[in-house]
Amino acid sequence: MYIVNIATLHGIVPGHVDRLRGGDMATGMESIADAWLRYEDGVITGFGNMADFPGGDDEVIDADGGMVLPAFCDSHTHIIYAGSRQGEFVDKIRGLSYEEVARRGGGILNSADVLAHTSEAELYESARARALDMMAKGTAAFEVKTGYGLNTEAELKMLRVAARLRDELPGRVKITFLGAHAVSRDYKGRQGEYVDMVINEMLPAIAGEGIAEYVDVFCDTGFFTPEETGRIVKAGARYGMKPKIHANELGNSGGVQVGIDHGALSVDHLEQAGDEEIRLLAASDTVATMLPGASFFSRLPYGPARKAVDAGCTVALASDYNPGSSPSGDMRFVWALGCIQQRLLPFEALAAVTINGAAAMGLGDKCGAIAVGRDASLIITRRLPDLDYIPYAYTEPWIRRVIVRGV
Repeated sequence: MYIVNIATLHGIVPGHVDRLRGGDMATGMESIADAWLRYEDGVITGFGNMADFPGGDDEVIDADGGMVLPAFCDSHTHIIYAGSRQGEFVDKIRGLSYEEVARRGGGILNSADVLAHTSEAELYESARARALDMMAKGTAAFEVKTGYGLNTEAELKMLRVAARLRDELPGRVKITFLGAHAVSRDYKGRQGEYVDMVINEMLPAIAGEGIAEYVDVFCDTGFFTPEETGRIVKAGARYGMKPKIHANELGNSGGVQVGIDHGALSVDHLEQAGDEEIRLLAASDTVATMLPGASFFSRLPYGPARKAVDAGCTVALASDYNPGSSPSGDMRFVWALGCIQQRLLPFEALAAVTINGAAAMGLGDKCGAIAVGRDASLIITRRLPDLDYIPYAYTEPWIRRVIVRGV
């Protein structure tokens, strides 16, 4: 299959590049004007200028002067959930903080209550609908977490739903075990015992299914401590699960440090990250993943993306799609927020929502960029003035077609 008459093909990287760090986020993705691209069996096989178009018998998609970009890679979602939490939304409008909602038994515990009484089939259908909506808006690879179960049986139920999404959808799906999302109601006042249960009961059961690749912990003020986080991710490592850590959303929690110390693939949120955390991330291979949709919806500070890029970090932006603090998986809006609120240049933010998001899922060599051998996961735009126009005109429906691994 050929795509022809592309006004500009954006997002080209050398084949060995699996992420962009610091200043390379602005300049490391190249572009070709008046371009063509060919893919076969879901994989990019060539591209170039229309003056050198090789032709042939392949089918042709006419981009008709639109741009072609790599599809989005959303490295942090919680799309397997039951019900919604608009009541808490109103509570927050009235002035309650995230921590106050949690102390009243809302938040994650509220979602766990509803999920416990929801069938696996219902969970799958609702999560599938969310995933299809994400793909229609340009996302072709995404991570999905457990964490609304908070007991072994319910976490396994979420895990099976995640496996169906991975196996039945055309996009790439990575799966993370997040049993340490909060302390369940059954263990109220016994956090240490809950941590022991996650390590000694949940993790062996989850690992036995062979589904989850990553282990995550909500290491933050009012949730799990760095010491507890270290114990859990160390236990996960014994089962081959690499850590991805929730860190520094609500306070300067030490989550960045424990994540880096344990070789975390990414540390996520970072709204409260300071200069020391940025310095440590810049010196590491851990991806600094920021979630501007959560900052927008929950009126939290925005993660210091500008400082992190200037310091040389690998910065990704993800949606944090979840029912309580970011009920949207629209990566177009995430891209725009990265520019408007976090002061990233449009090409820097594009790198953050594509190749660096892929790197935060261990997929940096598979998707998120234009290179021979990478996934043919692509966005064809309408005719637009240039790439800067996309986050500028952030509500405009600029996507003409999304191709996910050739489909």
